[in-house]
Amino acid sequence: MFHRIFIANRGEVAARLVRACQELGIEAVCAASQPDMESGYPYLREAAEVVVLGPGAATESYLKMEQMVQAAVQTRCSALHPGWGFLAENPSFAALCQQHGVTFIGPSPAVMDLMGRKVSSRKAAAAAGLPMVPGSLDLLNDAEEAIATAEEVGYPVVLKADAGGGGRGIRRCNQAQEIQAAFAAAKQEAQAAFGFGGLYLEKYLEGGRHIEFQILGDGHGHALHLGERECSIQRRHQKLLEEAPSPALSADQRQHYGALSASAAALWNYRGAGTMEYLLATDGQLYFLEMNTRLQVEHPVTELVTGIDIVQAQIRIAAGEGLPCKQEDMKWKGHAMELRINAEDPQQDFRPTPGLVEKIHFPGAHIRVDSHITSNSRISPYYDSLLAKVLAHGSTRQDAIASLSQCLAEAQIEGVSSTLPLHQAILQSADFQQGCFDTAWLANFLETQAS
Repeated sequence: MFHRIFIANRGEVAARLVRACQELGIEAVCAASQPDMESGYPYLREAAEVVVLGPGAATESYLKMEQMVQAAVQTRCSALHPGWGFLAENPSFAALCQQHGVTFIGPSPAVMDLMGRKVSSRKAAAAAGLPMVPGSLDLLNDAEEAIATAEEVGYPVVLKADAGGGGRGIRRCNQAQEIQAAFAAAKQEAQAAFGFGGLYLEKYLEGGRHIEFQILGDGHGHALHLGERECSIQRRHQKLLEEAPSPALSADQRQHYGALSASAAALWNYRGAGTMEYLLATDGQLYFLEMNTRLQVEHPVTELVTGIDIVQAQIRIAAGEGLPCKQEDMKWKGHAMELRINAEDPQQDFRPTPGLVEKIHFPGAHIRVDSHITSNSRISPYYDSLLAKVLAHGSTRQDAIASLSQCLAEAQIEGVSSTLPLHQAILQSADFQQGCFDTAWLANFLETQAS
């Protein structure tokens, strides 16, 4: 087992990683920007050591690969955990760690590179037997080729950035004229956001739900799945609420697609935690979308229903200890749900509200709160606006909803505006309580709330 691990991230995920290291008896060394050092985050006080990287801008701190690896080496860390975001899915960063004798807690650079581009990941998934959304398996040369592909698969279609993520570089098109107009704009947006403007095309499936399967692989041809998560409550392709299991999936579907996901990960010699993302069509068919080669923000819902600590499993796998159990020994218990509470104002088009959090408190039984924020902490304008992830675990889905509703009714967030009232409204919605929603549901719900 590792003696020291360098945490190449910040905020809530860094706090989560520090906690996992403490539980395993490992010293955690944290990276931090200067504004984060001044923000009063408890996890920085709990770390064995903190390395200040630079000013607030991520390009001058959390995205500096060479500085990160140098800090890990100089603080005698034998391993590095990238968390999520920033450099977590950068194969060059993983290779740089490898070159300097620092174990990267995640998949190999080759697998990250394979899955990091949407077109190559679609090809790999198709070869592994995963069901694919109809569309192009190669990059599109121009709008005319996109139109020809759209004619084959049928409208509506969606143009997507090969190097995409976070909803950027995406354009839905209902006819050829729209593709002609959207192609250049999507390409330009992708180039600006990711440094690569390559596009591909998929058929747009109306009324779909976002389902993802959590997998763990040992890097030696063995993998298991930890079940699925429902992630359809989204705003502009950003998740706000996740749960496990999905109310839309049957036990047979869970077993079938979970086994397919684990089989593909084993074929790729996948190491560590990863997520297979699917779209559940209205006909009940799941279609592979992409693989995230990192720890997911929403991993705690899976931890609550399986009893497996995914972060500890990542560390143990990287240290050569193998998978935490066999697939046949996996058990799922009850229902878990997670709310992402952000420092944003829903009344002002979700404008971020950085500043001093004067008070924050989430009470209640059966509640888990993952956060780097305490009262008198400061939300920086440089990074994401996540305040806390609030989770409930119950025997049934309704139990989880009830626990979260009670918690939010008594919760206190003072000093900044937050999405807490929006989550209260979602939990009280009849559609949500009945499990009747898709990825477009929240946009319609927000329009109704505003009118």
